[in-house]
Amino acid sequence: MAPTPPDPHVLHPMPEQPRVVLLKPLITSGLIEVGEFTYYDDPDAATEFETRNVLYHYGPDRLRIGRFCAFGTGIRFIMNGANHRMDGASTFPFPIMGGSWAAHMDLLTDLPTRGDTTVGHDVWCGNGVTVMPGVTIGSGAVIATGSVVTDDIPPYAIAGGNPARVIRTRFDLSVVRRLLELAWWDWPLEHITAHVREIMSGSVEALEKAAPH
Repeated sequence: MAPTPPDPHVLHPMPEQPRVVLLKPLITSGLIEVGEFTYYDDPDAATEFETRNVLYHYGPDRLRIGRFCAFGTGIRFIMNGANHRMDGASTFPFPIMGGSWAAHMDLLTDLPTRGDTTVGHDVWCGNGVTVMPGVTIGSGAVIATGSVVTDDIPPYAIAGGNPARVIRTRFDLSVVRRLLELAWWDWPLEHITAHVREIMSGSVEALEKAAPH
């Protein structure tokens, strides 16, 4: 019998653990893209990820998240709408309060932005991680609990702190290049299912042998 892959469209992949949700079937915003099997773990409000964990998403900037990512409780994506002016005497966002102040909305809408926020594939973020606007986190990276990611993190790096800094890489750069070329997360789901052991614990050589041809 051929291996049977799990269903990527099920909201709760572990029915006995409602704290774990797959994000792809949960997200409704057209400005948020999430790949299959990326999950969020939260004992209190897992299904409220879109409103509680993606913050200040008022503008056109996009949040792009790859496949097979693991997000711990309380991760926060701060989007460009959180920006305030700092070139005048006050940082207060007067126009959003309404009244005649609303006539000055251009003072907020013309603020520079850092662009889209991108999380690659197979990224693991611990509890309480904050990701600032415009950041790119490379595939295979690990972000330590409580970190504040203010700058790009390379693929397969382990980063932590406030602001987050690369602590070390999971593999040497030659192996990282080979892993990125293999891009196992793009393999057909049936092929991934047949080679879970190689993906989880095999060497890069074993993964190369398992790659579809």
